[in-house]
Parts: sequence; structure tokens; C-alpha cells
Amino acid sequence: MLVRDVFMRKILVLFAFLAVLPALARVSNPPNDPHAWLEDTHGRVALSWVEAQNARTLQRLTADARHETYRREALRIFTAKDRIAMPAFRAGGVDNLWQDERHPQGVWRHAPLASYLAGKPSWSVLLDLDALSKAEGRRWFLKGVECLPPDDRLCLVNLSDGGGDAIEIREFDTKARTFLKDGFNVSRAKQSIDWVDANTVLLARAFDPTEETTSGYAAVIREVKRGQRPEDGRVVFRADRKDTMVSARVLRREDSSVAALVAERRVRFFDVELSLIDGAQPVRLALPTSASLRGFVRGQMILTVQDAWRGFGQGALVAIDLARLRKAPDAPDMAASLVMQPSALQSIDGVQTTRDAVVVQLLDAVKGAIEVYRPGEDGWSGRRLAMPANSTLTVRAAQQSGSLVFVSSESFLEPTRLWSVDAEGGAPRLVASLPPRFNASTHRVEQSWAVSKDGTRIPYFLVVPKSARMDGSTPTQLFGYGGFQISKPPAYLPEMGKLWLERGGAYVIANIRGGGEFGPRWHKSALRENRQRAFDDFAAVAEDLIARKVTSPRRLGIYGRSNGGVLTTVSMTQRPDLFNAVVVESPLIDMLRYHKLSAGASWVAEYGNPDDSGDRRFIEAYSAYQKLRPGTSYPEPYVTTNTEDDRVHPGHARKYAARLAELGLPYLYFENTLGGHSNDADPALNAERWARHYVYLAQKLMD
Repeated sequence: MLVRDVFMRKILVLFAFLAVLPALARVSNPPNDPHAWLEDTHGRVALSWVEAQNARTLQRLTADARHETYRREALRIFTAKDRIAMPAFRAGGVDNLWQDERHPQGVWRHAPLASYLAGKPSWSVLLDLDALSKAEGRRWFLKGVECLPPDDRLCLVNLSDGGGDAIEIREFDTKARTFLKDGFNVSRAKQSIDWVDANTVLLARAFDPTEETTSGYAAVIREVKRGQRPEDGRVVFRADRKDTMVSARVLRREDSSVAALVAERRVRFFDVELSLIDGAQPVRLALPTSASLRGFVRGQMILTVQDAWRGFGQGALVAIDLARLRKAPDAPDMAASLVMQPSALQSIDGVQTTRDAVVVQLLDAVKGAIEVYRPGEDGWSGRRLAMPANSTLTVRAAQQSGSLVFVSSESFLEPTRLWSVDAEGGAPRLVASLPPRFNASTHRVEQSWAVSKDGTRIPYFLVVPKSARMDGSTPTQLFGYGGFQISKPPAYLPEMGKLWLERGGAYVIANIRGGGEFGPRWHKSALRENRQRAFDDFAAVAEDLIARKVTSPRRLGIYGRSNGGVLTTVSMTQRPDLFNAVVVESPLIDMLRYHKLSAGASWVAEYGNPDDSGDRRFIEAYSAYQKLRPGTSYPEPYVTTNTEDDRVHPGHARKYAARLAELGLPYLYFENTLGGHSNDADPALNAERWARHYVYLAQKLMD
């Protein structure tokens, strides 16, 4: 341990102690948390602490001779002109958001469909986000658009200042290429909006605290007419403040006319109540709360059910006839039919709809497949598309006014390709291919299984050098997530390949419980009081890698972000003997307080409620912020977050670093002062981000 580092840590601890009193005067926090003042996101004292931490970390990481090389290599990848411009259908053509060195915030652009399919898109710029930002003195990033069918000329543009989840909404005329001064314009908030017709929208938005849920989202839906102030719109649906959020869905027929207006009341993160709101009073549909509305095809509402229901198995894809449902909203099973039932090793990873078909993005033993289902007189029939095997397949866009679908394929060592396919029949056709971004010939991929503490077999993917000696010497990065039914299948990660694999590293994805790799059962088996299973699964994969001599504790590092931050910090505190590097990004860490920070209250269904004594017992058994102990030899972690992250509060990362400093333990901390939770706002900042990550991993695992 360097004397300079010891001295710096003592100075930081002293700084924290002197700062805590004035900060606590501004922040209402538990009195037994000496670092609670760091939850004051934009507080002067907290940001001064961040500035000091950043300076210390940058001195270590950017001074490394590898940093500038890594940064340049990553920036070339993120701004390359030959990237695939991923499409979104609109106005008979395709839209794309393009970012590069000249346009770090991006340009929203449009091309005719024929030119795009021919591989020579004729782009025209609709909106230059960089020019808009310069004119208005803001940092605008595009967070999606909602356009009015069938011509898609008028669009509701979602703009985020800095990249966070809160958005400002502005109406935009894509023909005139201008914002409408007297259009549907709504000030910044966490909100959602959808068109009913040219003069009416449905807005889910809180205009005062009584209209906001405890999770910080809207509890009311308003019908807003053109020319009307948004706050004066008629309330058509109101949820309870203890709910997670509400949002509105407009279901449309093939001719774009409105078939139904639906309120989605998310009573808990995974539990949704659906109501029709196009009558005098909302009509609650007697569907299971585990049902999720996925689309609308030929008068059929398409849903997935997470739990077995009325003869349909867990995870099933179900269609419900809307006309019959309107007549008997209390008996929805009478109007229901099965579209498809996943097997024990399958999971529905996504659903999109065309005019006449349902397109299912499937995982089969954690490998991708695409299936298309169409309704007929004898029920639903489907076919599996002839797509590349052993790949991850993603439905990028589905044509609501037709039958065309764009699907991407990728794997660890095979670059992303984009395919077009007609849902009505025919073979997929290659549209674009990403050129190789790194030399993949030096590595091989295998899928293996580890055995967890309770005997459950846990799959994982290993990308390892063909020349690896299997003597424990291979630097290995182990990635995990394990939450919210989110799957982590193979992915082509150019920055990882270039900065890590090309330099002799190995990469592992652990498909632990809590994710969605095998459907709802895989997720539910690690919920709440069973969370420890996810941590045990992750440790089992690490132990398997060590037992097989792929790597060793000296050469093994772990990386996780968001919910993965729970995983990595708990792994660090429970099994510090297994790892030598820990990257903790945009993390949840203080699990006894997470529900009080940002959107944390919405995740109680996942983790449990710390205010409930029964739940608190199993949460505090693993919460890493409280589990750090003096005198324990932990690996030196790299903890990083974003100031403008309005989903997972930066206080988690800050307090964890401060606790490590208090105990005199080694750590690195960096906080980006721009960008939201997704880390996707600016390609230049993203290049810096990955350069820091891989300098740290190289220092810990390769040096």
C-alpha cells in the first residue's frame, strides 16, 4: 500500500467528517448513517467530495500509458461511419438516431424504405440535437418519439436534458421540421404520452405531489385537448400513490382508427391492472396482475402471463378478443386463446406486432430464435424463422402498417448483422453487416454449467483464448446481473473485444437466477427472501472457473451495473477470496435505504420492503453497505456512477466509497457529472468510460 494513498484516504475521511454537519441540515436521512449527506445529489459539499474523488481516480487511471490508447480505440468504435444505422419504421420509411464525433448528441433522420433496404439509405435530417442544444444552452438527448398514424407527420418528441429519465415533451412537425409553438408541449418530468387523435393526447404526468406515486412516477392519466394547458386536462384515470406508476396505451385497428384506450396501473413493479378508459368510467379487466400487454393484432389483445392462469402455463403468450372482452370484462378467459407456450428451457424475451402477426423474440437454452404467429380459423399457427444459429436475435422494428420486420443477429465473436423478413412468409434477407471490430480468431466460445449451493445447475458462457494454458493464469472478466427477469444472452461487444479479448483476456456471462433466461420461474426463484440464491449462483460460476483452472482469484474480476451493483458489492463482501477486481457501475448498494432514493420504491416487489421487519431481516443479511467490516481483506473496487442518474441514486455509490474510506480500505471512485442511468448519452463520454474500466481491469488482472 503506497504511503501517498494512505495519506489521501485519511484526508478524504477528514473532509467527509467536516462536511457532514452542514450537509445533514439539508438532507433528511437516518441519524445512524454518517455518510447520508452524500445523498444530496447536487449539494455543494457532496459535489466537492465528488470532485476530490474524481481527481484522485483520474490521476491513477488516466496516467496509465494504456488509457489514451484505450480511449482512442473505443471512440473509433462508437463513432465509426460504418456502424449499422438501426431502423425504426415511420411514415413509409425508416428513422434513425445517429451520433458521431461531430454530433455527440445526435441527429434524428429519415430515409425512404427502398433506399434503406438497398443498403444505400438516402438520409434527410429531421432534427439536429447538437444544434438545438447550442441554441438553447442545454444538453438535449432524444429519448424516443410518439408519432400520430397513419401519416406519422406529427410527433411527440421526448427530450432529456443531460440524459436522465425525466423528459420534456414537444410536438414536432416532421414535414416542416419544426417544433409547434402552440402544440402539445409539456415541461420536464418523469412522464409518458400517447396520441388519441390529432387534437387529443393521453398524458401520464404528476402536476403536484398528490398526483405522484411514492416511486416518483405519475399516478394520474389526463386527456389533454389541443390548445389546453396539460394540467387542465380531464383526469380519466387515477391510481393509488403507493402504486409504482400508471401509463396509457392506445390500441389501434389496421386502418389506424382507435380500438380501445387502456390504462396500465402498475400496482407493483411486476403486477399490472388493465382498465378500459374510453367510456364514462374506467372498466377494470379481470385479468391476472401478472399479465403484460404486448400488442394488438386483428382485434386481439396480446399478453404474456407470468403465472399459470385458467389452463395457460407459466410464461404463456395469450390472445384475448377485445370485442368479446368488452361484453364480459369479468370473464376474460372466455375470450382467450393460446398463441404459444414456452418450454422449460425457453423464455419469451420480447414481443412485437405487425399489422397481422405476432413476432416473438425467444431464448431457447439462452440462444436466440424468432417465431412468427398468425391468427386463423383454427387458432394461432406459427413458424420459426431461418436465422443464424447460436446467436442472439433481436427484433429491432416491426411494421405496424405492413408485414416487414427487422431482426439483428450477433454473438460474442460474430459482428452484428441486420436482416429484413416478411412476417407473411419468405426467407430473411441480409440488409447490413457490421465490419469486425476486433480479431476474433484468437478466441473460442463455450457454454458450461456450474452447480450452485442448492444443487441448481447454472449456465454460463465463456469466451477464452484458444491458446489459454488452463493453469489459472488467464485474466478473466465475469459479468452478472440476475434481476428483474432480464436475460443476458451472447452479445457482440466491440469495445470489450478490442480492449480486453485482443489483449489476451477471457470474458464470462453468468446466467444466474433472478434473470429471465428460463422464463418467470428463473426470475421468481431469486426474488425477495431468495435473493441469496443469485449471489450463490454467481459464486458457483466463479468457483467453477477456478476449479477448471480457466483463471484464479488473482486473475478473476467481476463487473455489474445497476442491479448488478447489488451483485458485485455483495459478492465482494461475501466472497472476497474469489476476486481481485470489482467494477461497480451505477449501482444499488445500500439496500436498507434503496426504497427512499430516486425510483427505488418501485422495486420493493423485487427486493422486499426494508420498512417491514420481516423483509428487513433478509435484506440486511446481505446489504453490502452495512456489511463492510474493518480488518477484512477486500479486493480494491472501482465504483462509478452518474450525477444525473435519476433512476438509481448516485448516493449508493458515493456512500459505499465513503464507507471504504472510513475503514481505510483501498478503492477507486469516479462520478460522471453528465449522463443518466443508461450511460448511452454521448459517444465521447462512453469512450472515456470504457477506457477507465479497462485500465483498471488491466492493472488488477493483467499486470
